Amino acid sequence: MALAASSSLRWLTIALLLVGAVLCLVLPFASATFFSIALGGVAIVAGITQLLRIGGEIQTRGKVFRGLSGALYLLGGLALYLYPVQGVVSLTLYVGVLMVFEGVMELAAAAAGALPARGMVLLDGLVTTLLGGLLIAEWPADSLWAIGTLLGIALLFSAVNLLTTPTAPAEG
Repeated sequence: MALAASSSLRWLTIALLLVGAVLCLVLPFASATFFSIALGGVAIVAGITQLLRIGGEIQTRGKVFRGLSGALYLLGGLALYLYPVQGVVSLTLYVGVLMVFEGVMELAAAAAGALPARGMVLLDGLVTTLLGGLLIAEWPADSLWAIGTLLGIALLFSAVNLLTTPTAPAEG
C-alpha cells in the first residue's frame, strides 16, 4: 500500500526546485561554489564517520584501509571546503571526463544490440560525448559557469518531472 504524498508538500517541493533552478541559472558561479562547499562538508562528515568506524574493524588491515579511506575523505572534503573555487575548476574537468565516458558507453550500448529505443540511446551517447568533450576542450575557462548551469538544468528537469507526474489517488 503506497501512501499518497501531501499535495501541499508536492507543490512546496516543486516551488523550491524551481527557485533553486532559477538561482543556479542566474548565478551559475555562485551556485557552483556553494555546491563545492556543500560537497566538501559532506566529504568531511563521511571522513569523520569512516574514522569513527575504525574501532569496529577486527583485523589490522581493515583498520588501516578504513583509516586511509577516512583520511582521504577528510582531506578531500577540507580541500573543497577551504578552496571552493579550485574545487569548482576540478569538478568541471571531472564532469567533462565522466560525460565523455558515459557517452562512449551509451554509443557502445547502441552498437552492441537491438535496444527498444536504440535511436534515442545513440542520440544520448552522441550528445553526452559532445557536451563532455566541449567541457574538456574549454576547461578551465568554462568552470565559471558550467557546473552551476548543469545543476540548474537538472533542478529544472526535476521540477518539471514532479509537476508532470500524476499523483496516486488517495485511498479512502
